[in-house]
Amino acid sequence: MKSMTGYGRATAELAGFTLTVQVNSVNRKTLDLTVKMPEEWDSLEALVGELVRKHAARGKVHVDIELTGDKSSKTATWDEAAASEALDRVAAFAAKMGLPFQPTPELLWQVANSQRRESEMPNVEVASPILSATLATALRSFAAMRAKEGEALMVDFIKRSELLHRQVEVVVARAPQVPANYREQLSKRLRDAGLELDVNDDRVLREIALFADRCDVTEEITRLRSHFEQFASLLKSDGEIGRKAEFLLQEIGREVNTIGSKANDLTIARAVIELKNELERVREQIANVE
Repeated sequence: MKSMTGYGRATAELAGFTLTVQVNSVNRKTLDLTVKMPEEWDSLEALVGELVRKHAARGKVHVDIELTGDKSSKTATWDEAAASEALDRVAAFAAKMGLPFQPTPELLWQVANSQRRESEMPNVEVASPILSATLATALRSFAAMRAKEGEALMVDFIKRSELLHRQVEVVVARAPQVPANYREQLSKRLRDAGLELDVNDDRVLREIALFADRCDVTEEITRLRSHFEQFASLLKSDGEIGRKAEFLLQEIGREVNTIGSKANDLTIARAVIELKNELERVREQIANVE
C-alpha cells in the first residue's frame, strides 16, 4: 500500500551549475502531473512524465527542476564592450535632450551589471542523462516516503477494521432477539389496551411474522462479511488499490444503512451509529491511498 503524499529531492553538478530536482504529491483521484523546468529543456517534459509514471499512478504530482549557478557563475564577468556601448547611448540621449551628463559610480554599476555575460545554459543533449539520473534518485526517495506513509495507513486500517467487525458481531448477536422482543411488546400493548387477543391468535402471529421478515438482516450481514474479506485482501495486495477500496467502502456503507433502516432496536441502532462513524474515518484515510 502506498500513500499519495510524498516528497523527494536530489541534486547533481551539471556543466558548472547545480541541478536540483524536487518531487512532491498530494491526493487526487487521478494522476495530475505538473512540471516546472527551464524553458530551454521543455522537450524533456515527456521523459520526466515517463519516469514519474513508474512511481505514481494517482495523485497531484509536481516536479520542480531548477538550475542554479555555482560561486564562479554568480561572479561572471561583464561584457565591457556592451557596457561601454550602452553608456555611449545614454550619453547621446542626454545630449539630444540638452541635459548635462556626468556618469556616477552607481550608474556605471547599473549599466555594467545589465550587460553582464551570463553562463550558457547546458543544452538538452548534455542535460538529458544527468537530469534523468537525478530525477530517478529524487523519485526513489519520493516513493520511499509514500511507502512509509502507506504502512502507517495500513496499521490504522487494520485497527479500524477490527472495530467494524466488533460492531457487526453486536448486530449478529442482537438480531435474533428482535422479533421475540417485538412479540413481548405487542402482547403488552394488547393487554394495556384491554384487547382480548391471544398472542397465539393467527392475526398476532401474522403481524409478528411480517415484522420478523421486515427486520431480518441476514442477507446484509452476509454481504458485509464478504465485503470485509475483500477489503482485507485488497489491503494486502500490490499496486493501485484506492479506487477499489473506495467502491467497497461505498458498498459497506449501503449495507450498514439498510441494517439501520431495518433495525427497530436500540442496541442495533447504536451499533449502526458506531459503524457509520468508523466507516467515515476509513473513507477519509482511504482518500490518501494510491
